[in-house]
Amino acid sequence: MNATVIRGKNVDIRLWTRPEQVEEQAMRQLHNISALPWAFKHVAVMPDVHYGKGATVGSVIAMRDAVSPAAVGVDIGCGMAAVRTSLTANDLPDDLGRMRSAIEASVPVGFGMHKATAFDDRDASDWDAFWRGFDSLAEAAKLEITRALHQMGTLGGGNHFIEVCLDTTGQVWVMLHSGSRGIGNILAQHHISVARGLAHNEELPDRDLAVFLANTPEMAAYRHDLFWAQDYARRNRAVMLRLVCSVLRAQFPQVTFEDPISCHHNYVAEETHFGADVMVTRKGAIRAGVGDLGIIPGSMGTGSYIVRGLGNPDSFESASHGAGRRMSRTKARKQFSARDLAEQTRGVECRKDSGVVDEIPAAYKDIDEVIRNQSDLVEIVAKLKQVVCVKG
Repeated sequence: MNATVIRGKNVDIRLWTRPEQVEEQAMRQLHNISALPWAFKHVAVMPDVHYGKGATVGSVIAMRDAVSPAAVGVDIGCGMAAVRTSLTANDLPDDLGRMRSAIEASVPVGFGMHKATAFDDRDASDWDAFWRGFDSLAEAAKLEITRALHQMGTLGGGNHFIEVCLDTTGQVWVMLHSGSRGIGNILAQHHISVARGLAHNEELPDRDLAVFLANTPEMAAYRHDLFWAQDYARRNRAVMLRLVCSVLRAQFPQVTFEDPISCHHNYVAEETHFGADVMVTRKGAIRAGVGDLGIIPGSMGTGSYIVRGLGNPDSFESASHGAGRRMSRTKARKQFSARDLAEQTRGVECRKDSGVVDEIPAAYKDIDEVIRNQSDLVEIVAKLKQVVCVKG
């Protein structure tokens, strides 16, 4: 669809969804973002847009000489990884409970951690150099080294998941969603607090949108910690993907795996758009430059898409990060029961208890409609449907 343009205060707002489908709170946030004096060109709003802390989830914001840590969010580097396997639906057993249990035994979920460190050179290179970077992080993180080491390769909770999926040809995929775990949250909260206290942010319409300015010590400290946390998140997903693939290899010794796809969807990148060097924050959005492979998941019962970017300049070469919530977690828990969850996840080997009712498919937007709304941003490579879903 063509983007709908709404006049903002300093820059316009470009929506890849109908304005009436954006809740009032989220629209107010978008107008607040458009009023930032550092915002460049326009605010790009993805079709999975919904209200978030500070900046709207599903927003892409380009700034010159500034960046807002709340426009990244508290799970720095959160994103997706997926890999296509040589297995087909015919290889899978009728009862997938053993596979789900084996994945849960290999990858700690929720607040769980590995008893021993789980990463090695099969997952990424330069681990020693990466961990040496911990020593120069903000003081708020210094006591968290043990947790950071043992959470590397863990899932977390909320909307994070590990799935075994089938594409429309019957090929088996592994897909997962996670971020920078506890250490990323601590760093994000620290820098958001620092930004809120800076004098140049006192007159902002929403102090949660407080920014760091270029060529300041605060910006330098944030960039250092931000890029380290984004690397942590990327490595975390790589470790988990290897652990899950090892589960499949143990059950199917003949299995092979293609090159994995990996993408952040809560992050900052230094890019050039419309002839200007800018810092782009994607909060609930993936990069979709020409040829970029990306992953756009739906809910735990509906399926997901592997996509290829079309490089649309008006979206700052971006696309949505998922289906997007259409109701809050609190509202979902009030409106639905574990029985509703079991009905909506029929055919999926997954938790069906009250602890994950807030992740029920009905709490999310229609993933197929979200994909249709961004046909000028991405093309579909594969559509996946989960048969196993692991939640924290």
